[in-house]
Amino acid sequence: MSSVNWEHQLKQFFGFTEFKGNQRAIIESISSGKDTFVIMPTGGGKSLCYQLPALAAEGTAIIVSPLIALMKNQVDAIRGHSEVDGIAHVLNSSLNKGQLEQVHIDLKSGLTKLLFVAPESLNKPANIELLSQLTISFFAIDEAHCISEWGHDFRPDYRSIRQSIKALGERPVIALTATATPKVQLDIMKTLGMEDPQIFLSSFNRPNLYYEVRPKRDIDHDIIKLLSQHKGKTSIVYCLSRQKVEDIAKQLQINGIDALPYHAGLDSATRVRHQDAFLNEDCDVIVATIAFGMGIDKPDVRFVLHYDMPKSLESYYQETGRAGRDGGEGTCITYFDIKDIERLQKFLTKKTVSEQEIGRQLLEEATGYAEAATCRRRVLLHYFGEVFHEDDCDKMCDNCRHPREKVDASAELLDVIAAVNETHGRFKTSEVINILRGNMTALLSQNNADSLKSWGTHKDKSESHLRAVVRQGIIRLYLAKNIDAYGTVQTTEKGNTGKLPKAFRVRKEIDYKELNNSVEVKKVVAVDDQLFGHLKDLRKKIAKSKSVPPYAVFSEHSLSEMATIYPCDLEELKNIQGVGEGKAKKFGGPMVALIEAYVKENDIDRPQDMVFKTIANKSALKVYIIQSTDRKLPLEDIASAKGLKMPQLLEEMERIVTSGTKINIDYYIDDILDEESIEELFEYLTEEATVGSLEELTTEFGEDYEEQELQLIRLKFFSDIAN
Repeated sequence: MSSVNWEHQLKQFFGFTEFKGNQRAIIESISSGKDTFVIMPTGGGKSLCYQLPALAAEGTAIIVSPLIALMKNQVDAIRGHSEVDGIAHVLNSSLNKGQLEQVHIDLKSGLTKLLFVAPESLNKPANIELLSQLTISFFAIDEAHCISEWGHDFRPDYRSIRQSIKALGERPVIALTATATPKVQLDIMKTLGMEDPQIFLSSFNRPNLYYEVRPKRDIDHDIIKLLSQHKGKTSIVYCLSRQKVEDIAKQLQINGIDALPYHAGLDSATRVRHQDAFLNEDCDVIVATIAFGMGIDKPDVRFVLHYDMPKSLESYYQETGRAGRDGGEGTCITYFDIKDIERLQKFLTKKTVSEQEIGRQLLEEATGYAEAATCRRRVLLHYFGEVFHEDDCDKMCDNCRHPREKVDASAELLDVIAAVNETHGRFKTSEVINILRGNMTALLSQNNADSLKSWGTHKDKSESHLRAVVRQGIIRLYLAKNIDAYGTVQTTEKGNTGKLPKAFRVRKEIDYKELNNSVEVKKVVAVDDQLFGHLKDLRKKIAKSKSVPPYAVFSEHSLSEMATIYPCDLEELKNIQGVGEGKAKKFGGPMVALIEAYVKENDIDRPQDMVFKTIANKSALKVYIIQSTDRKLPLEDIASAKGLKMPQLLEEMERIVTSGTKINIDYYIDDILDEESIEELFEYLTEEATVGSLEELTTEFGEDYEEQELQLIRLKFFSDIAN
């Protein structure tokens, strides 16, 4: 088919006048009978690369696709360009008897040019028998990364495709994917038995996408604010759990945002209905697990938000790649908390040893991206084997737009190289770092690592800093990961020169653990300063009348939010952060009266879309804690019964009391502190404390009391005095 006028075919079948990127070369390759491997980013036009040659060729092309919804979309699109529906069919379990008979008729008559099958369907003996009667033009393996255990959507049935192809007679194979690391690429070609394939690798760079990672603080409010400010713009919110999908969808709905949930736990009809509503612009936002999105061709998605960091960078790339497919703006924001990664690591313990190793390495790469202080685009593209200079980012990631201080790390890099060489490249990043910091582990003990010259040479350096050095060393080709040995770190020829690298600098890393624990939620910026002043004065009066410190009435953050959102009744007030129903009832009346009068007097248009409503808190944990303390159960027993550690329990109890609910823990405190100590601490909180924070108490009394004791007194104070 080398003499085919492909431009004419393109115009005839699809109405386009020119090809994009490598499309023409790919089409010529598969049409000439060569095995062809295509790595092309989402939105690059992969589907056309097998659709057009299939339409022009003699016989039927077999397209292996992983999802029924994806197959349906493809078939509908092809039929839209043809006068006859029979030109494209699906062959899967969704067909009734009549539909299946029509597929057989159209196939045997030669009418069908593209037959879409799931790998499970392809491998069925009955379908092998049917397809063996046809003239097959070629096989196309879409979403080919599903073949590899290292890929983000591994499907075991994909690994049997080769046997089915052999059973049907050797025909050219085209494998296509939007995400494939060098390891996955090799795995795909080997598993499919591709003979010296022509490889077409397009750049993974999506210059129109903006990448940002935010610490996971006050995340629900942040997402509601963001989507409220951009109402009408098509968005996807990804969550790892089905329950979280449902919760966030409800939160968005009650805040006036057109949102629908999508996950595998919904029945098929509901999933189809919600997907169609999204595609047909009947809803603006879809909240989904990774079950949603593969092959979804909606060009105008403007926001992709990740409530949780995905399990791999491939998943992340695939999911963020659904933004801005029309070349327009696309904003990709991920919320990160290292605790989420730790929870995912625990889940891996239920898998086989090899699956655990693969899973841990994928999580490590994802974590490295989230914690990176360098250009995110550079880190992401390096993962896919592509060299990218951060100067070309054009400030389209948060680290390039808001750069942080750089520090010279040349000496640390040389010591990393020395440690890797001294251990002959047997260890992964975490163990190399442990060697440099002098942290003994079971594995290092077995290898007598404390006798190494490198042992403990960087005790003074943080783990995050050394991890940044290793990561940058890999990106800048001084080091490399051996993907065949589960990611052990090796040195490169460049790294072994022994010369100090020029200008090897790394940006100071963000310590997300510390950040999540210590940084206050940032103040709302659009604060009405005049109203804020009035509210502070009123708070002071209320505090005086109740004989409590002002901060025990409402925090300054709560006042800031009131002076931004203008809540004019108690229902709105109780949704202000840090208020809750109890505080609203006890202190809220004068506050909302003041705000309402101020709004009327100054003719203020309230930002109603910023008045966040929350789902009623019917937490079983909250009820259990209140009932258990009423029964005077030891706090250790309460924590143990719910699988919590004491700090977690106290954190939950603080949420309860600061939102306006009393908890009686006198029975517990009286056993650990004498009356004089309690009075001393109460007196300080009442008369001298400025913000009443645990940090303030620790600074003043840290030498005399344990932190947990201070935390308990603070809980008692807020429960007794402020509620």
